[in-house]
Amino acid sequence: MKSIRLFSFLLPLFFLLSSCIPAQAPVILSAKSGDLLYQEGFENNTTGWARLSNDNGIMDYDSGGYRILVRQPKLNIWSTSKKDYGDVRVEADVIKLNGPDENRMGLICRYQSGNYYFFIISNDGYYVIGKFIGGLTLLLGQSEMHVSDTIQTSKMNHLRADCVGNTLTFYINFTQVASATDSDLPTGDVGVLAGAFSQPGVDVLFDNFVVMQP
Repeated sequence: MKSIRLFSFLLPLFFLLSSCIPAQAPVILSAKSGDLLYQEGFENNTTGWARLSNDNGIMDYDSGGYRILVRQPKLNIWSTSKKDYGDVRVEADVIKLNGPDENRMGLICRYQSGNYYFFIISNDGYYVIGKFIGGLTLLLGQSEMHVSDTIQTSKMNHLRADCVGNTLTFYINFTQVASATDSDLPTGDVGVLAGAFSQPGVDVLFDNFVVMQP
């Protein structure tokens, strides 16, 4: 950690966009730690992730991955697996295809009725854990996005989010960078997210999305 991002992350126009497909019934787990619960390589475009294109952006299967393009400033776009979990370990690879380095991209867990936890990085080297709840964005464990040299600013990054009990832990390229505690969202869906700050055109690709028993 080198410094603190000087601009506020609590943007008044922190919007959401996704499909309206309901989540499946909660997953009843008898799995052991490390067991694979769900895997998505995004090679088959009929596996249920959101597919749309409008003035706000694009979400779709693309080039063997899952692409999110954000066409508006101060906007988040997300999609989920349409499942429901309690404790999970979520992992995925993500790379910037185009657009500004001042961006948001990452994982979400425990999505319920528009509320969720997020674990995000930016291509200019920042990261944060937070939650979107009741229409508000709140950071957890830090007041601003922090810098980490574990983030590869021009290459693929491997992200991991552990949501276990009240503890949320963020790993970037197999290195733990942050941990926080929160009890508002005990279960929910998992997914991916991308967003723009003041400059639109954020264009990212996710791949190798997996959910494991922590």
